[in-house]
Amino acid sequence: MQPFPLGNILAHSRSSVWALSLGFLGFFSPILTADGQITSPASAPSLGGFSNQTPVNASGSAAESTATELNPIVVTGQLNEARSLIVPSLGATKYTIGQPQIQTQSQGDNAPFNQVILRAPGVAQDSYGQLHVRDEHANLQYRINDVLIPEGITGFGQEIDTRLVDSVSLITGSLPAQYGFRTSGIIDIHVKEGPNLNGGNLTLYGGSHQTMNPSFEFGGSTGRFNYFGVGSYNQNDLGIENPTGKPSAIHDDTEQYKGFAYLSYLIDDTSRISLLLSGTYSEFQIPNNPGQTPAFDLAGASLRNFDSRNLNENQYEQNHYAILAYQKSFDTLSFQLAAFTRYSGTLFSPDQKGDLIFTGLAGRIDRSIFSNGVQFDASWAINDAHTLRGGFLVTIEHASVYTTNQVFPVDSDGNQSSDVPFTITDNQRRTGGLYGVYLQDEWKVFQPLTINFGARFDVVDEYTHDNQLSPRVNVVLQATKTTTLHAGYARYFTPPPLELVQSQSISKFVGTSNHSAVLESTVVKPERAHYFDAGMTEQFTPAFSAGVDGYYKISYDLIDEGQFGSALIFSPFNYAKGNQYGLELTTNYAHRGFNAYANFSFERGTGERIASGQFLFAPDELAFIRNHWIFLDHDQRYTLSAGSSYTFKETTVYADLLFGSGLRSGFANTDEVDPYYTFNVGLTHALHLPDKHGQVLFRFDVVNLFDQTYQLRSGTGVGVFAPQYGARRGFFGGISWIF
Repeated sequence: MQPFPLGNILAHSRSSVWALSLGFLGFFSPILTADGQITSPASAPSLGGFSNQTPVNASGSAAESTATELNPIVVTGQLNEARSLIVPSLGATKYTIGQPQIQTQSQGDNAPFNQVILRAPGVAQDSYGQLHVRDEHANLQYRINDVLIPEGITGFGQEIDTRLVDSVSLITGSLPAQYGFRTSGIIDIHVKEGPNLNGGNLTLYGGSHQTMNPSFEFGGSTGRFNYFGVGSYNQNDLGIENPTGKPSAIHDDTEQYKGFAYLSYLIDDTSRISLLLSGTYSEFQIPNNPGQTPAFDLAGASLRNFDSRNLNENQYEQNHYAILAYQKSFDTLSFQLAAFTRYSGTLFSPDQKGDLIFTGLAGRIDRSIFSNGVQFDASWAINDAHTLRGGFLVTIEHASVYTTNQVFPVDSDGNQSSDVPFTITDNQRRTGGLYGVYLQDEWKVFQPLTINFGARFDVVDEYTHDNQLSPRVNVVLQATKTTTLHAGYARYFTPPPLELVQSQSISKFVGTSNHSAVLESTVVKPERAHYFDAGMTEQFTPAFSAGVDGYYKISYDLIDEGQFGSALIFSPFNYAKGNQYGLELTTNYAHRGFNAYANFSFERGTGERIASGQFLFAPDELAFIRNHWIFLDHDQRYTLSAGSSYTFKETTVYADLLFGSGLRSGFANTDEVDPYYTFNVGLTHALHLPDKHGQVLFRFDVVNLFDQTYQLRSGTGVGVFAPQYGARRGFFGGISWIF
């Protein structure tokens, strides 16, 4: 697969520019609702033609829809509410971030999507844009308008353009039965609606690290047809974390293209059909770490002429998906049927000579996965006490791996025996399926007490063939008008990601510079877990709320992932046993123009004995883990996120803070990197144009205000390939015309 030609469309200008950001100037501070969820206040102000208010007629009463003339905003809102009742969180912990909070965090909707999720409790930051929720490596499920998006090869958090998000919820804890397979966290995205937009914006944003990030949005409605679209281009010279910690990285340019469209047609006031289309393409230079020592001789090459700062490794990524959904609501029955398709591909291009000299391996890796599936969810309100919910999911996946490796021959002692490399081809293809079905009952025992119980049955037919029946139960008690208690248990079944399973033919590399010291390679197995969760929320005053939630997880064949090589592609493996537990605290305050929030979490995750992919590990590390519980490489003991904003007339000022006690490092994760924090500030100002020409929104951001040099990864630890540092101080600005 050759790199997609779109990367050559735009000129490679490298100038710092002002930016523009679509916008709500309103403020957001998440608040806790009576059912134990955390969401945004309904009264948050908005700008730029966005509104969640129900339209009113001349007399001030709510506008009514008729059979002959639908009000798109009213009907869309009614159908959105009905859709949310088909798959509610029902006792799980839910933290919702809306557009107002997105606009009052650092860089607003110009920020990468993972930066939005990092403001939620229990989320730890890692390199390459990775997120760890409740001490899990990945195991995140992404949904858009309540439809599952099949997994891709790259970090999907960076595939999503923050500009398309109307609101996003992180759902964790003891999940109800509709959520299967990926269960450490549900990233539930609801996109912007055309009828609420009725216009658009043009944005130019940029600044430090030679960032240029233009974008556009548009949306509206024509009769029963609603539409929304967004497109963006981003180029900078800090595409991947810097391995040196200096203000500027070496060989780290990136170009990223993103496009998204949401189209829907209102059949009547109880049904609609929707189409979601998304496409992204990205090019990344792999940053270089100077001062590396050559390890192999190469025929015709002078080692003194090879400096590791001059390596030229690159990675190309593309992800495309389409979702077609039909939703229908009757008096007591609602359902949504969706079909989806997705293609995801990643190509790693090595520096042939340099990689051979420094590592003894130059591998060109081309991975792709093509997925298709159907999802059905339904809700039936039998009576006032019982609501029955059920559905199914079928996903068929085809993954391909084409690898061309150049290596050196070595003798029986592992010493290089020739300076002439040779080529080994190692190609793998696999088609598999995931199948799941669930049924559950929401039982309102009496007014303050609700019990949701049910089960799901899942089957995986890929590298492994297995299944599990998973019971789920959640109890929610409205103890007082301001106090809500919840507790739950869930059995989880998590298959390994087909597109990442490392099925390398170990025997092909015996006697080469890529020879594994360990020749054992057990197939990666599904993870099985028992999960317990309990918590409480309290609305102390109309302005101030707080919550606490604790969890405990016992895993068998715990799935983890690591980067075992220079390609930014992760390989899964199993620990025979795993144990994770933690505590989360949230506080929120919102009064008039001032909003503030703070989230704190304590987490601890350990694993014992590598049960698959053993050839990826060194013998001494493998032996140590066989007899010791070790910390997971993504274990971060303490995490804190906090932010505040204040609006006066047309100006908003804001600040936020991220703190982490450090991920694990060292032999078998026995050490940890140093604690770090980043403090960010910014402001926006709206200028209204005359004659109904819209408004202009100015934004200015300072990221990492105190220019902290902080390390996310040290280059040591289980499955950690190279050191990575967080971005140094950056100044960004923009201007947006909202029309």
